[in-house]
Amino acid sequence: RDGRDRLSVGRPPHPMKPSRWSRWLPGVVVLRAYRRDWLRGDLLAGVTVAAYLVPQVMAYAEVAGLPAAAGLSAVVGPLLVYAVLGTSRQLSVGPESSTALMTAAAVGVLVGPSSRSYADVAAALAIAVGLVCVVGWVARLGFLASLLSRPVLVGYMAGIAVLMVVGQLGKVTGVPVPRGTTLSELGAWVEGLGHIHGPTVGLAAVTLTLLLVSRRLWPRSPGPLVAMLLGVAAVKLGLGELGVQVVGPVGRVFAQPDVPDLSAVHVATLLPAALGVAVVAYSDNIATARAFAARRREEVDSGQEFLALGVANVTAGLLHGFPVSSSGSRTAIGDAMGSRTQLHSLVALATVVVATTLFAPVLALFPTAALGAVVVYAATRLVDVGELRRFARFRRSELVLALATTLAVLGLDVLYGIAVAVGLSILDVLRRIAHPHDGVLGYVPGLAGMHDVDDFAVTRQVPGLCVYRYDAPLFFANAEDFRRRALAAVEAAGDDLFWLVLNAEGLVEVDLTGLDALLELEATLRQRGVTLALTRVKHELRQDLEAGGVVARIGPELIFPTLPTAVAAYIAAYTARYGAAPPGLVVPPLPAQPAPPEAVG
Repeated sequence: RDGRDRLSVGRPPHPMKPSRWSRWLPGVVVLRAYRRDWLRGDLLAGVTVAAYLVPQVMAYAEVAGLPAAAGLSAVVGPLLVYAVLGTSRQLSVGPESSTALMTAAAVGVLVGPSSRSYADVAAALAIAVGLVCVVGWVARLGFLASLLSRPVLVGYMAGIAVLMVVGQLGKVTGVPVPRGTTLSELGAWVEGLGHIHGPTVGLAAVTLTLLLVSRRLWPRSPGPLVAMLLGVAAVKLGLGELGVQVVGPVGRVFAQPDVPDLSAVHVATLLPAALGVAVVAYSDNIATARAFAARRREEVDSGQEFLALGVANVTAGLLHGFPVSSSGSRTAIGDAMGSRTQLHSLVALATVVVATTLFAPVLALFPTAALGAVVVYAATRLVDVGELRRFARFRRSELVLALATTLAVLGLDVLYGIAVAVGLSILDVLRRIAHPHDGVLGYVPGLAGMHDVDDFAVTRQVPGLCVYRYDAPLFFANAEDFRRRALAAVEAAGDDLFWLVLNAEGLVEVDLTGLDALLELEATLRQRGVTLALTRVKHELRQDLEAGGVVARIGPELIFPTLPTAVAAYIAAYTARYGAAPPGLVVPPLPAQPAPPEAVG
């Protein structure tokens, strides 16, 4: 391939000698290899993302319990940092719904929603999240990207969506709703239904309808910005005189970097909340980045993403923002508009700077009802009904896991909900490994190899031989299950059983409890006059079996590399003991091997 083809999969146009800094600054490496024909797409994507970003991040700041300007402050540093440190070309970082809601939950518990130090603690939480991510980068904890299973993520986002809608009920209806738990806020809203403000409800309804229609008919348009500008026009035309609330003066958007004042809270109390936010932010970040990179056959470095997200959060905190992650909706808009590199994020940043500097009076007139409608609109995009249906079709337990996660988020609040979500993921893995699939193998006429007897109507087993397979690593959680089910296979084989051959291809790992289960199984079989043999034992597993004394107990001569060699050894042992081959023995011949090609020359 030539240089142009290599660029299409994310490689530089000409081979360059790697420098010391290139590993830590992947964004700079991409920009050094920039192509002129990418510029149009990056410029268009950057301006469009900025138009979508301004009202969205202001709305997310409201979700976090902060002034709308905090959303703009929280986007400046992350956009710049990720363009340099990030490995995804499409990802749009900044305030995001779940991290905003988790910020409100965590900071509200630490200092209370009405505390004067609320903004400082939110900024300190962002710095703490960043430091946790940097520690994850140093410790090479990129595997945490797989900590949350797909059902847990879908269920978690559905719970977040419900919490977001409940949190905006007061703003879109004009009913005073004090901050509290989900149930208390919902109860307060129901009690105050007699005080609904008609113009506020009408503006919110029109804004939400416009957003839904624009997503359906004009998916690439900056719907939130258009909706907010129409809301500003409505306020100027008379809705403001009818009592519709507006954002008000946004103050200094681009404040000088400063360390937050932590006099109202102990630093150690931030760590549990920071850990929970970091897990959610990183999981969302890496999942979104990988999804968009896969479309262009590009790669994302999960370890470097820890560093990029960590530094982005530190800068967000120093600029008086709150914890950030990535936005799937903004990333999708940029990708649809033709973004090719992180230059589009730099263009978006420049556009935001210009907009907030020259048009600050317009931002002050953004109606809070319209911002609430933007949040509700974002919440509707978090509930993936199609995925829930897919879970139900695939396996009922997957749907139960997703719904349980949703209920945990709603019933236990966001931070505890994510802890429960992680626990449910781990329990689901343990459940599957603790009782995995197993099978007794036999021969199928006309089909090479040995297969599970339950998979075919006609299966022939070698008389006196039971070939048993257990499809999971053997460790403390399933050792007793393995021993019990292996003995059940022995019982089903009848009194004529001579050998039990354990097909170990699924036993990729074993711990001491698993070794003890193997030794107990061998002792029980020996008492019954049955020989235990092993086949398809991997090299690493054999080393563990030797260290645990299993090879010495069974005998190295009874450990075979393949199933055919194990069956052949069994037939030889049976013939040596009884003077004849097993009665009714039918072993299909191995497929003929092709003759080696003749040497040339």
